[in-house]
Amino acid sequence: MLSKTLLDGYWRFRRENHSADKGRYEQLASLGQAPTALVIACCDSRVDVSAIFDAGPGDLFIVRNVANLVPPFEPDGRFHGTSAAVEYAAMVLKVPNVIVLGHSHCGGIAAYREKLKGKADDTNFIGTWLTQLDGLEVRDEDEQAFGRETAFELAGVRQSLANLRTFDALREREAEGLLTLHALHFDIGSGVVLALDAKTDKFAQLPEQADA
Repeated sequence: MLSKTLLDGYWRFRRENHSADKGRYEQLASLGQAPTALVIACCDSRVDVSAIFDAGPGDLFIVRNVANLVPPFEPDGRFHGTSAAVEYAAMVLKVPNVIVLGHSHCGGIAAYREKLKGKADDTNFIGTWLTQLDGLEVRDEDEQAFGRETAFELAGVRQSLANLRTFDALREREAEGLLTLHALHFDIGSGVVLALDAKTDKFAQLPEQADA
């Protein structure tokens, strides 16, 4: 049986959210989805992707994994959950935006930093998953601007962005102007989002929205 907290939450959702948007849910069920973006985010429970973008049902196609990593394109016949989501978003849903969303105080990045210090790894899967970060390029300018912890997180986001471009479907759609790739970093405490500027190749806060 689900916990009382989860059950109470489910019934609040049925009463307040689903009933209020019943027409939208019925439309999604009958017509299918057409999300505006694929978001590759971390599993961290503090990073609520839909809340960050004030998104509703059907707006975002979200895949989550430890440390929001995108592996390089590897058609080796093995199981690739994140790659499958990327492929589906690009080839079937044809999303116009793909976002890699890192975040502050990331446990996966912290574990990788501990590994670099020589700490023994007693996990079955996490350590292997994080080997994707081997050779990570942490930039001095990011460390000076945002601190070492954040600089590592930004480096992970940069690497995943580069790995996205190893997928033919994404690279081709980007070249045709049908797709835009984004690298973002969410600070849990402040709510501030940093974005990688494609022209300067530097992270900076998203600009304030002009008054309507």
